[in-house]
Amino acid sequence: MRVLSAPNKLKKQIIMGSSTETAAHTKNILVVFYSQTGQLQKLTEQFAAPLKQHSDICVETLEIKPRQAFAFPWRFMKFFNTFPETVHLQPQAIEPLKFQRERYDLVVIAYSVWFLSPAQPVTAFMQSREAQAVLNNTPVVTLIGCRNMWLMAQEKMKKLLQHAGARLVGNVVKTDQCGSAASFITTPAWMLTGNKKPVSWLPSAGISDEEIADAARFGQKIADTLQADKPLDETLLQNMGAVKINEKLILSERFAHRSFYLWGKLLIAAGKISPLLRKGILCFYIVFLVAVILTVVPVTALLKSLFAPLLKNKIQMQKQQYGWPSGE
Repeated sequence: MRVLSAPNKLKKQIIMGSSTETAAHTKNILVVFYSQTGQLQKLTEQFAAPLKQHSDICVETLEIKPRQAFAFPWRFMKFFNTFPETVHLQPQAIEPLKFQRERYDLVVIAYSVWFLSPAQPVTAFMQSREAQAVLNNTPVVTLIGCRNMWLMAQEKMKKLLQHAGARLVGNVVKTDQCGSAASFITTPAWMLTGNKKPVSWLPSAGISDEEIADAARFGQKIADTLQADKPLDETLLQNMGAVKINEKLILSERFAHRSFYLWGKLLIAAGKISPLLRKGILCFYIVFLVAVILTVVPVTALLKSLFAPLLKNKIQMQKQQYGWPSGE
């Protein structure tokens, strides 16, 4: 047997020590997403791209897969019939989750908004025991891609994260490129036809390419923070324009969510009696919902503008609540 000389022994110890130190400083990040249209997947890829450029940052990507896929484009009745369980956080089952590690330095959860709630597959992920074990005492950044109403969905996500024992340290929101009025038409049309621009006289639905590319800016900030060996806390994405809150939509969103919740409860109860009863009530609710969108939503937005000076302090408190932790 060959005996190493003292210098060789020392050299070997230095090499092994260096290797161990490098491994100890590798940061492990889990990126979780569910994308029905493919848009959120692009947003997630842009966000994670700067992180993947560093050899000492290991990025693991997990795509959530429902056991029974949600078809895209949606069928009309299937689209609306999905809302009761979505709003009441009763999702359809997903495929078993497989993680490469038991613990991560950061988890990024990318999700879209269905009926002012997290998409069903993401809710199923959050409710799973496997995910809750991984999320416990772990920093989390949420990444949202949606039309323009996301406040109620994120409030639900905050509660799900709190239940899992996770620490929300950042939120990034990217919304559709067209205005609120146009998106009432363009987004449902996209969901039901698969065409982002079904008519020439309306703007294209979905998040713009520029906004999707801008997501990389936040991934880079996380990479810089990890490279500097700084803690991931609530200041991570502040003062970066990570979220923008349209104060005119706060009241409308709260009202709409209340409506979804109450009617969803009624529809779930009706379905237990008879599927035909549920379908009949759902048809009535669709007509009611269209009427609300055409009347109540514009009126509440107008009232919000008129009474804004009197409600300035309350609105500011609401913006701080909904914008936390990233702020505007």
